[in-house]
Formats: sequence, structure tokens, C-alpha cells
Amino acid sequence: MKQQLKLLLKYGFLYYVGGSIYYNIEVLWRGYSHWSMFCLAGMCFIFAGLLNEIESWEIPLWRQILQALVFTLCGEFICGCIVNLWLKWDVWDYSNVPFNLLGQICLPYALLWIPLILIAIVLDDYLRYWFFGEEKPRYKLF
Repeated sequence: MKQQLKLLLKYGFLYYVGGSIYYNIEVLWRGYSHWSMFCLAGMCFIFAGLLNEIESWEIPLWRQILQALVFTLCGEFICGCIVNLWLKWDVWDYSNVPFNLLGQICLPYALLWIPLILIAIVLDDYLRYWFFGEEKPRYKLF
């Protein structure tokens, strides 16, 4: 039970950090955000950080970024289809942006995810190291 509580606190903390950081980035970028973006960002942050936990520190950083990018874009697309197309909340609309898919994801913003994902991977790893006593991060570029 104690171990389960530790895991719940750790992942709750990481979820909150990832969600909060992205929410605030979006507020700075667009002037507003939505709670659904906080939720999605928290999940994506945890996923990006788990990649080297699941596969090992030997996974090249570029591959972690690519896998997290695919996860993030799939999450954004699914979330967008639910909140924008189905529920009609109009949280975002990329219909006027080139190379978009149903107005929910688009190539220009997908490329902007790459540096954010890199930061998320490194931040998650160091938060785990500093606060939860996990292994010190090390990275393999290729």
C-alpha cells in the first residue's frame, strides 16, 4: 500500500508539473488555454518521461523525441476530435493552417512540439532524479 501511494504521489506530481507548464506556455502563446490541454499535457509529459524507464537509458534521444511526438500528436488528434468536433467546445482549430488533419493537428505546430518534447524528457528525468531518488539522467544522442 505504501509503494502504491508513493507511485500515486510521484505520477500525480509529474502530471501536475507537465500539465501546468504546458497550460502556462499556451496562455503565454495564445492568451488562454483550456483544462483539457492541462490534462492532455500531463499525460504526454508522463509518457515522454517513461520512455527511457521502459526501454532503458540506451534508447537514443532522437528516438525518444520521435516516439513522444507520435504519442502527443495522436493524443492531440483524439482530444481534438472529442472536444472540438464532437462536443463543439472549440478549444482550437487549425483548419486554416497548412497541412492540417481535420483542423485538429497540423505540421507547423507538430514541429513546434519537438523542442517542447526534448525539454519535457529532460525535465521529467531530472525531477525523478532530484525528488524521487531515481537514477541520474544520461543521454545517448544516436
